[in-house]
Amino acid sequence: MSLQTIIENAWQDRSLLQDVKTQEAIRDVLEELDKGRIRVAEPEGENWKVNEWVKKAVLMYFPIQKMETIKVGPFEFHDKIALKENYAQLGVRVVPHAIARYGSFVAKGVIMMPSYVNIGAYVDEGTMVDTWATVGSCAQVGKNVHLSGGVGLGGVLEPVQAAPVIIEDGAFIGSRSILVEGVRIGKEAVIGANVCITASTKIIDVTGSEPVEFKGYVPPRSVVIPGSYAKKFAAGEYQVPCALIIGQRKESTDLKTSLNDALREHAVAV
Repeated sequence: MSLQTIIENAWQDRSLLQDVKTQEAIRDVLEELDKGRIRVAEPEGENWKVNEWVKKAVLMYFPIQKMETIKVGPFEFHDKIALKENYAQLGVRVVPHAIARYGSFVAKGVIMMPSYVNIGAYVDEGTMVDTWATVGSCAQVGKNVHLSGGVGLGGVLEPVQAAPVIIEDGAFIGSRSILVEGVRIGKEAVIGANVCITASTKIIDVTGSEPVEFKGYVPPRSVVIPGSYAKKFAAGEYQVPCALIIGQRKESTDLKTSLNDALREHAVAV
């Protein structure tokens, strides 16, 4: 019987969580996640496929685990999920107090400043997870991404069919930006500081003669800054936050460019 079949059966009948073989299957899935051999979501052509059964395994991992005390030098934690280990062997630079939980994948060449990577997340090669950035549960982060200080990528375990936050290769996410509810950032896009995008946030391309609106998706190489638009309510008209696409990243812009340089190209004060 395949891992997927065992997980699906246990999802339908939770009494199977008492079965040793079911517990072994769930732990095998977590080990595969931890090593990056399976993913919660993966590219499928131009789109992404969510592997719901993997998310189900993560959710069922919690009830079969017991609370335990974890000591790291003078620090103590009390949780059900272990911390990742063997960073030198993995080729990952981890600055105190960076933490990644077991069941997340952190690829070779990743740099983790004091930050947090949650279970089910996938962080690909060459990515910088800067100070106090948070990679939420099941978030998918591509190669050579820069998550600036204080960036928040939302977690999404439930509902199981929901897509996680996806940051594609080469994207630059500015300081204190918040991306949640399955938002997808296209390859090499530049997200300015303090941009907040949810599934319902209007993302408006203002580079042409007429605005073009997106929701939940920033096209590749877009340069995005915070904005607002007027919306009428019963109590009057008020400004509502949105995100504005103000241009395209130039071919001449190096993938490791600073956010300031990218914004200056479009005459935005920094």
